[in-house]
Amino acid sequence: MQGQAFDARGVEAVRAHQQAPHTAGTGDTCRRSGPTVSAVAPVTDQHAATACPAAAAAATGAGATRAGGIGGAGGSAFGTNGGAGGTGGAGGLFGAGGIGGAGGRGTAAGGVGGAGGAGGLFSAGGAGGIGGFGIDNQGGAGGSGGTGGLFGAGGAGGTGGSAYRTGAIGGAGGAGGVAGYLNGSAGSGGTGGYSNAGTGGAGGSGGASGPLFGFGGTGGAGGYGGSGGGAGGAGGAGGALFASGGAGGAGGGTTGTVGGAGGAGGKSGAIGSGGNGGNGGGGGAGTGGNGGAGGGGPLIGNGGSGGAGGAGVVTGQAGPDGSRGLLLG
Repeated sequence: MQGQAFDARGVEAVRAHQQAPHTAGTGDTCRRSGPTVSAVAPVTDQHAATACPAAAAAATGAGATRAGGIGGAGGSAFGTNGGAGGTGGAGGLFGAGGIGGAGGRGTAAGGVGGAGGAGGLFSAGGAGGIGGFGIDNQGGAGGSGGTGGLFGAGGAGGTGGSAYRTGAIGGAGGAGGVAGYLNGSAGSGGTGGYSNAGTGGAGGSGGASGPLFGFGGTGGAGGYGGSGGGAGGAGGAGGALFASGGAGGAGGGTTGTVGGAGGAGGKSGAIGSGGNGGNGGGGGAGTGGNGGAGGGGPLIGNGGSGGAGGAGVVTGQAGPDGSRGLLLG
């Protein structure tokens, strides 16, 4: 209870107020029925909770559906590395996990993005925060996605931060969040960061599905790089029973030399299909990236297809295609 107070004209006014009927007002505010008591000294929260059970119950119910808070952004730094982003807050019973905070900008390297918060019992994990911009060395890695609640999907990994100077590497994408125990959808990996004059960041790996059934998360795409593309992230593994592996992420393109390799497809569960390998990124004046290998299907299912090799855009040649996954993994 906020804002309600009393003057110093004696304890009788306070006692009369405490004994008067109360009703829930707007938000968490309790309002007394009847004449207004002039205000000076605040009334305690204990009185508010006791006198206004309806308001207290309403606040509790609302909390169960609230999403977790967004993590704070990392601070910028001159001459050093940017600060890491904060972790997203956990969701309420029916609330999604909060998004991780962005990493701070750094002259040397960007800060790491914060991890996504865990989802409530029936909700998805929060997405990982984006990595910070790095000038001299590399962009910050994206934050990992939050784990889903028992019935919730995993959160997506955060995108890696960009990098600027020659040789600076784009930040790696964050890993996708693991799906809840009884949910089949794992989070996808984050995209690798862009590099202006260096190698693009690697894509994040896809999250694993729930342990029993579901789909592994898709691997994140590799980032574009001025001198070379980033590798695609691997697809996440499927659950142990009825599940399919996630597809590998595509390799990043480049106008420089070699395109990024495609990520490998994730292995499936006992009954399911392995994930397809990601396609290699296009090369510039060099070679296209290799296609990723397809994931295997351990018992009953198809191995995933290998990804196509990337095309050499200018004078290069295409990279080899990825191999097909074996039926028995």
